Amino acid sequence: MGWWDRVPGEREQWVLDPLAGVGPLRFGMSPAQVREALEGAGVRPELAWRTVDVREYYEEPGLTVFYAPGPRLVAVLIDATGGPLLRLGDVELVARVPSEARADIHRLAVLDGVEVRTNRLGEPEVPVWGLSLRAEQEWGHSSTGHRERRDNMITGVLAVGPELAEDPWNTEPVAKANHPSHGRRRPPGPPPVTADRDRPRWECTPLRGVGPLRFGMNPRQVAAALGGEEPVEREGHHPFLPGGGRDPERWELDDEHYDHVGVSAHYWEGAYGPELGAVSVHGRTGPQVLLDGVELVGRRPSVVEAELFRYAEDHPLELCYSPYGNVGSVELNVWARAERDGDSTITGALLCIEQWDYSDN
Repeated sequence: MGWWDRVPGEREQWVLDPLAGVGPLRFGMSPAQVREALEGAGVRPELAWRTVDVREYYEEPGLTVFYAPGPRLVAVLIDATGGPLLRLGDVELVARVPSEARADIHRLAVLDGVEVRTNRLGEPEVPVWGLSLRAEQEWGHSSTGHRERRDNMITGVLAVGPELAEDPWNTEPVAKANHPSHGRRRPPGPPPVTADRDRPRWECTPLRGVGPLRFGMNPRQVAAALGGEEPVEREGHHPFLPGGGRDPERWELDDEHYDHVGVSAHYWEGAYGPELGAVSVHGRTGPQVLLDGVELVGRRPSVVEAELFRYAEDHPLELCYSPYGNVGSVELNVWARAERDGDSTITGALLCIEQWDYSDN
């Protein structure tokens, strides 16, 4: 059984002990004690990967544990899909509709007289409980037994001990592993969803470009193709030096965000500077992108994925899911993303050159 097959009735039922522990796990435990506690609670722990003495992911029971130097347990991140069902008082915290979980947490906080904040992910966070929520894509399995992305968002939980409680997501060791979707800083509030009739319609030419954008363009050409306006944000990095460390004298452009069009341009370093290597089209505000008539943007993921699988059968193409859960074709390097739309999701698109690594999608 995979983690996406677990229904709520088959998942462990745990209780949050604020700032002290989660279920059988107590903050301060060593990795060996964590495993022993899981086994003692009747769980058959399945360790999927480990990052030295900092982080471990257990596919069974569906959680990530974080260690401070010692090593000692300081945080537990519970998967929305497949992780233990966590309760605080009469409030269920995991695998909930985000708006409903938020309302219940605020109700319980009023009764307890404690402060509820909004974390960097836009979800409730209560420092005195060591509790911070996140919303994740819901997954399940189809009638044929295959992994299947749903159209809804559900809640996962980050529970922490006292030393991380004031800023859980931005404090090590959690901060190092915390990668927001697509790497961009989140705006204060999402823009409204553009109606399909109001979106420009861009044709996709796989491995070559989309709409007025062609792979290989430099940033000046990209800006001109998008109407001449400057991007609202640029992101880049200082490249590594041959002997180690980073070069403070060089800065290489990675991304430009054109919010007036609803797209982001992603670059790689070519022989003469940055060249366009991929384009993200945002689900809420971007143009409609057509792949031989399949509309990729601004729709429910289940509908787009069904059409893509039919398209793949007709051509034929092999579709797969990237590590970030996006469905697409490695041959075409065209990917349908799922972006949040309140308690549900809406599709965006990512289109790349052949050499672009889809595993980063």
